[in-house]
Amino acid sequence: MTSKKQIVLSALVHPHGIYKGAWRHPDAEADRVNDVEYYKKVAQLCERGLLDLFFIADTPAARTDNLDIWTRSPLFQNVMEPVTLLAALAGATSRIGLGATVSTSFFEPYNIARQFASLDHITGGRAAWNVVTSANDYAARNFGLDRLPPHGERYAKARECLELVKSYWDTWDQDAFVFDKEKAIYFDPKKFHTVDHKGAYFTVHGGLNIARPPQGHPVIIQAGASESGKELAAQTAEIVFGTGAEPEAAKAFYSDLKGRMPKFGRDESQLFILSGLSTVIGRTREEAKEKFEYLQSLVPVEVKVMALSNDLEVNLLDLPLDEPVPVDRIPASSNLHQAYFNQIADMIRGQKLTLREMANKYTRGSKAMCATANEVADFMESWIEQRCCDGFMLSPAVVPGSLKEFIDEVVPVLQERGIYKTAYKGKTLRENLGLYPVANKNSL
Repeated sequence: MTSKKQIVLSALVHPHGIYKGAWRHPDAEADRVNDVEYYKKVAQLCERGLLDLFFIADTPAARTDNLDIWTRSPLFQNVMEPVTLLAALAGATSRIGLGATVSTSFFEPYNIARQFASLDHITGGRAAWNVVTSANDYAARNFGLDRLPPHGERYAKARECLELVKSYWDTWDQDAFVFDKEKAIYFDPKKFHTVDHKGAYFTVHGGLNIARPPQGHPVIIQAGASESGKELAAQTAEIVFGTGAEPEAAKAFYSDLKGRMPKFGRDESQLFILSGLSTVIGRTREEAKEKFEYLQSLVPVEVKVMALSNDLEVNLLDLPLDEPVPVDRIPASSNLHQAYFNQIADMIRGQKLTLREMANKYTRGSKAMCATANEVADFMESWIEQRCCDGFMLSPAVVPGSLKEFIDEVVPVLQERGIYKTAYKGKTLRENLGLYPVANKNSL
């Protein structure tokens, strides 16, 4: 057994890749975006690389304006519902965790609990739920609202929703279903626990009509960088997407979040902070940079500027490309993605870049690397040693090509250094991560 800390790895799988022009890459299979066999191939590739989690981000919305720009970078304009897709991938994989985003702002606790309990049964205990409040007004308008409710209100609702989902998962004791044909007892009535709740956002009386999930509770993922988000994560999350593309910011986030856990009676080993990482790998750094520049050439500049505009929550499309963005364009606060808002605001205030330079540099919270496999491994090892993170959320530049490069070239280096596993530890996601079992609160 190695004494070195083991890196946790997850893949955030966009249909074609994280780069906005990835769908135009010669290796991208753009027309297979609704083909489940395509995703099976990608999930099996991740499992071959012993990744802990195959993760699908989602928003319950399509973009409805600026379609002449969105057509050049079709973010979430043609994607399958993620939990349905993960259920289809279950039989094509056997060890890797399968996680997805479902919003507490627009989906009822009962439906969320039932979806992920079913996915946990289908996968044999490999399900994970990314608890989000949603961060765009396109979603709000799909559900009868003009815009998202205020940030604090969304998080208050998320907290109540999450507690209700957990209560539904605890409807049944783990051994409630006895299937005693002779006595005509299908389940033990004493091991059913009614969910009875009246709160600020939800009033329910009932129970979940499926046995307790194999993991007890599917693994909880969160990504909040605001005060409300960090408090909720410290209390409830088991995987958190870290913030900070530079070491000092990443270390500060790591220390802050882990430092909040003791007041909730939690051990820091039960929360894995994963930093975003996108890699373009070459035999030399120069070759990697050439590949990256080609990727950048596939993205029209107006697409990059619109991405900045959306995350800063103000229109930048009318500004000159080769001049710095005026500081007075920064709004007073964010009601959407706090981490991305702060990242762009810091670039405007501190780096004095032109709009074009900002658009080319901005990578939405992830560290972007153009490097050799050994240099990528050096970076990852260094960040783990500095307590910047516990692992990485890989955001492949192009799917599946960049993912295959990482698995074929970087993973063996990490294994040789003794900082990455050579086999899965167990059958469930909790076992593989070393997370504690979740006891039924009604049985304590």
